[in-house]
Amino acid sequence: MPRKTSLDETITRCPECGSINLLIDSRTGEVSCKDCGVVIVQKTYDFGPEWHNFEGEKDKLRVRVGAPVTLSIHDKGLSTKIGVYNGKISSKEQVENVKLLDKWDKRTKIMDSESRALSKILHELNIIGAALGLPNSVIETASMYVRKIFRSNMPRARSLKGIAAAALYLSCKQCNIVRLLSEVSKAANVSKKEVGKCYRLMIRSLNISSNLSDVRLYISRFVNNLNLGGEVEKIANLIYDVARNARITSGKGPISLAAAATYVAAILLNYNITQREIAEIAHVTEVTIRNRYKELLEKLNIEVAF
Repeated sequence: MPRKTSLDETITRCPECGSINLLIDSRTGEVSCKDCGVVIVQKTYDFGPEWHNFEGEKDKLRVRVGAPVTLSIHDKGLSTKIGVYNGKISSKEQVENVKLLDKWDKRTKIMDSESRALSKILHELNIIGAALGLPNSVIETASMYVRKIFRSNMPRARSLKGIAAAALYLSCKQCNIVRLLSEVSKAANVSKKEVGKCYRLMIRSLNISSNLSDVRLYISRFVNNLNLGGEVEKIANLIYDVARNARITSGKGPISLAAAATYVAAILLNYNITQREIAEIAHVTEVTIRNRYKELLEKLNIEVAF
């Protein structure tokens, strides 16, 4: 007789003779001892995914599970959906019935105004995230912040697009992905001022610390966008580290610091770039680049030959 064993127990040795020489039959699922022949477990269970990855349109119909749970959909992807009828509809009455079913299917998923607003803002969030080319991890993090906002006391007078853009901008900072505020506002078709207001309101409402993005991430991006060599990035990071240790970076924006350090490193390595070029990449003014550039040269005693 096979011994009764709990499903969550890890079998490492025979309970009868203590042998570790076990045999697992992959076809029947039995676990038995090779030495004394005792059947330890009669059935085993596979706790992995219950679907298989098939190729082709016909094989997709054999998949027995739906999409994974996601925060980027208002119902987390758990609701069912009436499929599109692909057969022939002979009468006008049948057409109206199909449209009515689809209409009430959508209405039953969103019963109140709060769910409707959440559905709209998550829809906007997915569109903006796709326009910015953000990974799913950032979109999921932003969706979590949006859901927290709807449970908090944050004023709802702000636009849905502004809240969605601010959530994505905050998620990019949390996930160490470089996206400028101007880029996020442009993708959302919302003013930079509005996104900034929503961002500050979100931080206060959720009591989240506004961590500054790592300047090195901006330096790496600016170097790549300007097609500069890896040596420029190395020198720019060194300049920033020295400036930070000298405590001359406090109160300065990370983007302007990264742009100025990149410009200094490029000039030292005899790259022919202008302040206007790096200002356009960093989305800051030439005056800002020039001021930070002069501060780095003066306070770090860097000599540049023109």
